[in-house]
Formats: sequence, structure tokens, C-alpha cells
Amino acid sequence: MGRAALLFRAKYLSDSEDSAIMQSMATIHRLPKDRQGPVGLHTHAMDNLRYIRETMERATSFTAVPGWGGVAVGLTALVAGLLAAWRAAEHHWLAIWVAEGLLALAIGLVAMRRKALRAGLPLFSAPGRKFVLSFAPPLLVGAALTAVLERGGLRNAIPGTWLLMYGTGVITGGAFSVRIVPVMGLCFCLMGAAALLCPPAWGNGFLMAGFGGLHVLFGIMIARRHGG
Repeated sequence: MGRAALLFRAKYLSDSEDSAIMQSMATIHRLPKDRQGPVGLHTHAMDNLRYIRETMERATSFTAVPGWGGVAVGLTALVAGLLAAWRAAEHHWLAIWVAEGLLALAIGLVAMRRKALRAGLPLFSAPGRKFVLSFAPPLLVGAALTAVLERGGLRNAIPGTWLLMYGTGVITGGAFSVRIVPVMGLCFCLMGAAALLCPPAWGNGFLMAGFGGLHVLFGIMIARRHGG
């Protein structure tokens, strides 16, 4: 204790007041050691472990992209393309492809869940959430553009638009997945650009080649390299 504090105590404080203040100061200095010390150390260690776990989770790639599920989606797309070509004269091809899109979405979700469970990983971990949040917006934009193009009588632009928007979603979502996924997205974008530049009659063929052929091809590659 400093000299000024000693002079202040001697001049202004009584013995009882001085004793009470000293006891309070001793209690204040003793509390962190007796009460807060062990709890603080435990809390600090838990915070460190939580930080390490979250950092590793953020750094991990989303590996639940289904390989064989992609193959299944491709096969159903090929069937849908054949059916749409058969019913093209009756203008039912759009409804057929929309139904195929919903079926493909259901197959993809089931396949992703099964692959994540086999790997013992949560489906919507940090990389999984980033994948979905990056993949979904281009698909929603594609759905909105479909309604606009159909209403405006520009149905011939729909196949190229679908392939471009789907490829964009695969690229953005694939940034949080294995390397082959963005490559697949790039192939979809190139095919979509070609569909917009080629004769409109080729649109259904481009849809079959993209949603059918590319899904089968890359699905097999993903299944072999990164599991089913």
C-alpha cells in the first residue's frame, strides 16, 4: 500500500472502518481464485474446443454430393426427354420437364441424405448449408425466368436458360464441395450457351444431353472418386 493511502487511513478512518475496508479488499482479491478461477479455465477450454470444431467444420468440403444419385437423375432425365419429344406436338414437353425437375430434386435430396448418413456426417453442416444457400438462388431465378419466358412466348429460350442457371448453381454451390462439382457446373453453362445459339428445334436434345448425359457422366466419376 502506498504512503498516501497510509496517511489517508491514519487521518480520516477509524479503526473499525479501516478494518472493514481491508476485509472487503481481501474478499475482492480472493473471489477470482476461489470461485472464478476453475470455472473460468473450464469455460476458456470449452470455448477453444468450440472454436477449433467450428473452424474445422467451415474448412471441410461438402462431400455429400451424390454420385449414384446423379446417375439416377440423369437416367430419369433421358426418359423425360424421350417422352417430351414424343409429346412435343401437343405442347406438353414443358410440363414433362417441370415434373422431371421436381422428381430430380427429390432424388437428389434422398441420395444426399443417405450418403451423409453413411459417412456419419450431418447433412446440413456448415459446408452443407453453404452449398444449399449457394445452389438454390440460381434455381429460383431460373424458375422465375421460366414463367416470364413462357408468358412472353419465348419458350425456345427455356432450355438454354435452364442449363445456364442450373450450371451457375452447381458452380457456386460446388465452391464448397469437391473440385469435380464446379467442373460439372461449367459444362452445364457451356451447354446452355450453345442451346441459346443453336436452332430452337435442338432444345430438347440439349436438355437430354445436359440433365441426362452430364449427370450420368459426372455422377459415375463422383461415385468412383468420392463414394456413392
